[in-house]
Amino acid sequence: MNQPISVSLSDYSDSVAQSAASEPVDDSALLDAYSQAVVGAAEKISPSVVKIDVAQTARTRSGQERERQGGGSGFVFTPDGLILTNSHVVHGAKRTEVSFADGHRFPAHTIGDDPATDLAVIRIDASGLQAAPLGDSQKLRVGQLAIAIGNPYGFQYTVTAGVVSALGRSLRSYSGRLIDDVIQTDASLNPGNSGGPLVTSDGRVVGVNTATIMGAQGLCFAIGINTAKFVAGRLLRDGRIRRSYIGIEAQTVALHRRLVRFYELAQESGVVVMSVEDNSPARRAGLREGDVIIQLDDKLVSGVDDLHRLLTDARVGVSATVTVLRHTEKLTLRILPSEMRET
Repeated sequence: MNQPISVSLSDYSDSVAQSAASEPVDDSALLDAYSQAVVGAAEKISPSVVKIDVAQTARTRSGQERERQGGGSGFVFTPDGLILTNSHVVHGAKRTEVSFADGHRFPAHTIGDDPATDLAVIRIDASGLQAAPLGDSQKLRVGQLAIAIGNPYGFQYTVTAGVVSALGRSLRSYSGRLIDDVIQTDASLNPGNSGGPLVTSDGRVVGVNTATIMGAQGLCFAIGINTAKFVAGRLLRDGRIRRSYIGIEAQTVALHRRLVRFYELAQESGVVVMSVEDNSPARRAGLREGDVIIQLDDKLVSGVDDLHRLLTDARVGVSATVTVLRHTEKLTLRILPSEMRET
């Protein structure tokens, strides 16, 4: 009859330790694989990345106009010369010039830009260009390899690598609106990287690099490529992104607890109207300074950002109801949003 074999935990641990000591782990294969992934992605995407130089008109304190030089990065997304970049790179540019890694330079003109998402489309007169393959930012995972290519401080075609640090962030754009579904990465970005691509290990663009937090290390942000695809399509079709407008200056405010309980509200904050523009949809609807907006149609409004998200192009010229608290009274007004004027 076979006797049971007894092995103590300490004996097993000693055996594992001896085995590990006799066979040191070689990380070179892993490091080589990481290096190859970065090299492969950079080689695949670099021919599509461009340096953008712009001349803009700036006004001095004395009121005189002077020319200011600026720039950033971008990438070709169609073979016939369409380039995606940030709005703040080309907004208000008098002249725009694009240069490639091979030294070719082209004048460019802006098809359209959208400060609310900090995205812009420009075009150069060229054909047969290598377009960057676009990925799907919805399929990204935290911890995934992220590679940024751009022109920080004018140093052309700089490659940095890191990981996707977080998904679904919100970032305040230059227009004051929130950009949703922003990618956070620790791939190093600096001034001049703006508009360049954020790329996965297989060389597909998943984001448009847009911002860093000054003074912080490893906090860099990119606009998801799915958002960029939508915005680029609208800019190519209309030259702009249509959004609805009601004509108020407002800010988020906490609601008084008694009002929340009395009206059985589902939120504890709303949007207080600070001022109402003359001849605006808000003025015609009867909105007043001090009114607190808590609902647009059947959608709750807990803050200014909620209101921005609801005022889409689909609401232009479409009658809606706006629910407000005026002192202690709850009122429902009818409003007809118009199209936001260009600034």
